[in-house]
Amino acid sequence: MAVNIYDTANKMEEEIRQTTEYTSLSAAYAEMKKDPKAYELFKDFQEVQVNLQQKQMNGEDLTDDEMKHAREVASQVGNVDVIKALMDKERNLNQLLNDINQIITKPIQELYQD
Repeated sequence: MAVNIYDTANKMEEEIRQTTEYTSLSAAYAEMKKDPKAYELFKDFQEVQVNLQQKQMNGEDLTDDEMKHAREVASQVGNVDVIKALMDKERNLNQLLNDINQIITKPIQELYQD
């Protein structure tokens, strides 16, 4: 019997959208977007994270100004309840995805066990 793994993946994508973790994250994101200052700060935080990751992947050093800005934005984010709630929901969804990844990669892990 041939298996179309992409059909399975698409079904999983649909089911993830129905999980408590995803619906809670979606609701928290919508709530955060109602606060323009929080939303702008969150977008700035995302941009800082992407820039830092890109520099790390390219083996580039961060400037003192970049480090200072990253710390400032992270500190500000930690003081905004709607963003903290969003990040908490994001952690919950990330844990679910990590659990799923462990299940999906189990055949590979078993293959290399000696």
